[in-house]
Amino acid sequence: MKRVLFLCTGNSCRSQMAEAIVNARMSDSWQAVSAGIKPAGYIHPKALEAMSEIGIQHTGRSKRADEFQGVDFDLVVTVCDSAAEECPIWLGKGKRVHHSFTDPALTDDMNVFRAVRDEIEKEITALLKTYS
Repeated sequence: MKRVLFLCTGNSCRSQMAEAIVNARMSDSWQAVSAGIKPAGYIHPKALEAMSEIGIQHTGRSKRADEFQGVDFDLVVTVCDSAAEECPIWLGKGKRVHHSFTDPALTDDMNVFRAVRDEIEKEITALLKTYS
């Protein structure tokens, strides 16, 4: 089983959605966790709603990146530009990849959350398949 860490700034939307999608759709080959450089302390309700719409009930929590210091991952994926800039070096095992997604928390539009969710599902699934 391979392990992936999704890093974001607040760990409230994008990285949480990526974690939930991988654990729901690719659990036969990948185990995912997520964390934030400056965690918000909550998961955005609209991110949870967007996941629920595709049959994923996510019960994660907003976590600090340093909780995973010393943990080995096969892949570390930064999903926002801020996290990529503030965490330029991952001091652990694993390849680091950056894939920026729009921050849906900047809007109150549920359609934006859905669009980002769908993009994450498509892009992250394809990315992890290349590392399987």
